[in-house]
Amino acid sequence: MSRLEELKTRIKEALPGLECVIAWQKGYDPLHNTPLFIRSEADVDKLEWGPLNVHNPAVYLPSFKGKKVGIVVKGCDSRSVVELLQENLIDRSEVVIFGLPCEGVIDLSKVKARLAGSDAAAGTVTDVTTDGKTVSVTAGGKTVSMPLTEVRADKCGRCQFPNAVLADTFLGDPISPTEPAAPVDADLAALDAMSVPERMAFWRYHMERCIRCYACRNACPMCVCRDHCIAQSREPHWLTQEDTATEKLMFQVVHAMHLAGRCTECGECQRACPMDIPILALKKHLNRTIHDLFGYQAGTDPQAIPPLLQFKVEEDNIKERDW
Repeated sequence: MSRLEELKTRIKEALPGLECVIAWQKGYDPLHNTPLFIRSEADVDKLEWGPLNVHNPAVYLPSFKGKKVGIVVKGCDSRSVVELLQENLIDRSEVVIFGLPCEGVIDLSKVKARLAGSDAAAGTVTDVTTDGKTVSVTAGGKTVSMPLTEVRADKCGRCQFPNAVLADTFLGDPISPTEPAAPVDADLAALDAMSVPERMAFWRYHMERCIRCYACRNACPMCVCRDHCIAQSREPHWLTQEDTATEKLMFQVVHAMHLAGRCTECGECQRACPMDIPILALKKHLNRTIHDLFGYQAGTDPQAIPPLLQFKVEEDNIKERDW
């Protein structure tokens, strides 16, 4: 029995006691899988597993608080579930977690770039298949095969948690973490190499392109105060609706600060951005600072307390009494 079939069997067994199970299904074309809310055995047959499951389903869990639900997770998704549990935004007794090992998810922009330089460029995508190592896309009657390692999301090239950090049911054999090709993230290294004025110019350029759609916020599983977000709040009135780089950068900086020590680097903010703004770099920069100061990595230890949710008289790595 394949992992997918075994997963379907386990979900069918658990479904009578659950409001629903959150997973993925085929979307509006073969390249896009979309979230699936399984409420019946018929829905189970729609379930998909593979590199097209790019969404992080943990984003939906807070809206189900008070109801018992199941969720299918990749390693990065499970970190978001752990962080939500640590912050008491969801209840452990209300969540049944199904985990599988993940070999990586595709970056659609990379796939489209590969198609653009092929005979299939002008065709409509009619089929996508994968064997775990190769992604084959058929468009316009032409099939283009590409190694998964070349079209997977950047986060997958450095993933240290390919297996669910926390799971009630884990299917398949755990796989080893990715060996990073470089010791540091390329986007952070590029920003570190810039002078302060260059960095400001970099972000101003990208903020000029921002359309204030808030897809980055809406896709983030840890951004849970949307009804009181500074982007819409008028009491207090933090931001205007002016279409200026200053206002947009203000939102992005506050958004990043609200995620300090909480961001699991699932990359949903950047993936959802229609303007391809490298907004994840802001969160990763703060994550690096939190790791250096507190030795903490979000969503990796269900028993840990996030450093900004606890108080110590003196932090181990800060030693403010020595100042």
